Amino acid sequence: MTITCIAEARRLVIKIGSSLVTHDGEGLDLSAISEWAHQIAGLFRENKEVVLVSSGAIACGMRRLGWERRPVSVHELQACAAVGQVGLAQVYENAFSEHGLQTAQILLTHDDLSDRKRYLNARTTLATLLRLGVIPVINENDTVVTDEIKFGDNDTLGALVANLIEADCLIILTDQDGLFTADPRKNPEARLVTEGRAGDPSLEEMAGGAGSQYGKGGMLTKIIAAKRASRSGAHTCIASGRENNVIARLAHGEPVGTLLVAETHPLKAKKQWLADQLQLGGQLVLDAGAVKALKAGKSLLPVGVIEVRGEFERGAAVACLSPGGIEIARGLANYGSNEARRIARHASAEIAMILGYIAEPEIIHRSNLIVG
Repeated sequence: MTITCIAEARRLVIKIGSSLVTHDGEGLDLSAISEWAHQIAGLFRENKEVVLVSSGAIACGMRRLGWERRPVSVHELQACAAVGQVGLAQVYENAFSEHGLQTAQILLTHDDLSDRKRYLNARTTLATLLRLGVIPVINENDTVVTDEIKFGDNDTLGALVANLIEADCLIILTDQDGLFTADPRKNPEARLVTEGRAGDPSLEEMAGGAGSQYGKGGMLTKIIAAKRASRSGAHTCIASGRENNVIARLAHGEPVGTLLVAETHPLKAKKQWLADQLQLGGQLVLDAGAVKALKAGKSLLPVGVIEVRGEFERGAAVACLSPGGIEIARGLANYGSNEARRIARHASAEIAMILGYIAEPEIIHRSNLIVG
C-alpha cells in the first residue's frame, strides 16, 4: 500500500492540533488557518468531502483571558473553552468565506458518539452538511465535559468522527514531522517512519510524550487514534501542519509524514461492528418485496415492514426478519418502535403526514444495514 490510498480518498477528516492553530499559544494563527482553508477549498473543488476537527478553544481562551499557563481547575478550563470557542469559530468562518464556503460549528462529547440515538443524529447532521457543501468544524465540547477535558484529546475525537462518517482517511496535522523510531530530540539515529500498519503494537512503543501546555495530545494518542480509525477502514496520515501546502500534497498522493494503513476493509469492519458489538433492541418483519430489496443492496422503506416487535428507540440495532421469521439483515433504526409501527406499510411520502415530521425517508438506510 502506498500513499495513493490518501489520494484516492473521497471523504476526509482533517484534525489540526492546538499548537498549530495557536502558533504555540501565541494566539490564533490567522495566516496558517487561512492557508489551510485555501487548501481545503481546493479539495472541495475536486469533489472531495472534508470534515475539520480543530483543537484550539482552550488555548485561544487562555490568550483572550491573558492566562499564560493552562489552568488546572475544571471549571476554569470550561470557562476558558467557552471564551475561546467563539473566537475559533469566527476565524474559521471568515477564512472559508473567502472561498465562498460556509462552515458549521459542531461541539461533541464522547457520549454523543457512544449513545446510539445521539450517534445517529450526529451522523445524519454531518451527512446533510456535507451534501449541502458546508464545512463542518468539530471540537470537543469542553464547556460541558469533565473527565474528557482532563484526559481527552482531539486525536481520539478525530478517529471517532472518521468512524462516524465512514471517512476514507484521517489526516492528523501536528507540530512534528511524523512518527520517529525514537525521540529525534534525544537520539540522532532516530528515523522517520514513513509507512506502517495501524494497530501495530511496535508503533506504540516508539511513540511517547504528553504533548504541550497548550494541548493534551502526544504522538502516542495519534498512534492510538490511527488504530481506532482503522476499525472502520480509514487510513491515517500524521504530518507536520507547518509543511508547505501539506493538505493539498497529501491529497494528491505525495508522501509526507507517516502513513498508517488500515488493513480492515470498511464494509467488513462495519459488518463486524453491527453483527457483534450491538445488542438487538427489536425486530422488523418484512414482506417479500422488502426482503428482495435488501438483498439487492437497497434501504429498508416503511412500506415493506409488516410488523414491529419489541420496544426500542431511534438508533437501536434491530433485526430484519423474512415473512417466515428468518433473520436476513440487521441495522440501525431511524425511528423508534412507536413511530415505526405507525408508519409501517406506508409510503415514505406519508411519513410527515402521519408523524408530523420526517427524520429520514427510510426506516433503515442501506449505509446502516448489513445483510447476512
